Amino acid sequence: MVCLVGYTIRPSLHWSLKEKGSCPQCPCDCSKDFDPIPVDCGKHEPEVKEEMEKDIIALMSEELSLQQTVANETLQRTDALLMGARRVSLHYQKEAEKCNAGVETCEEARERAQAELVEELRLSEVWERRARELGWTDNS
Repeated sequence: MVCLVGYTIRPSLHWSLKEKGSCPQCPCDCSKDFDPIPVDCGKHEPEVKEEMEKDIIALMSEELSLQQTVANETLQRTDALLMGARRVSLHYQKEAEKCNAGVETCEEARERAQAELVEELRLSEVWERRARELGWTDNS
């Protein structure tokens, strides 16, 4: 807050010190054709009149209020985006868990099928050996 007050007062101090300095007045040759803005230029417009009547503290307070509003709106948008990202992340995490469960089930089924194939081959060898012992030959 001290910086803010210093920032707002500095220009007026600069000009008041400059006027009191050792430099002589600048000789200006301002032509009369130059029409400066009249002092009461916004007198009849309520919005302009209201703005012109505000002091520096009110203007700074309004500026801070506007910045606070913008910051709050930005924070709300950021929070909404963050919640959306969390929702999507959770969805993908659930899908990955389903996929992992499916892969695990498939792997278990493959292992069972492989074990059954090994057992079937063993039984086939046993039956073929018994058949050969009983005189069967492979004359196809």
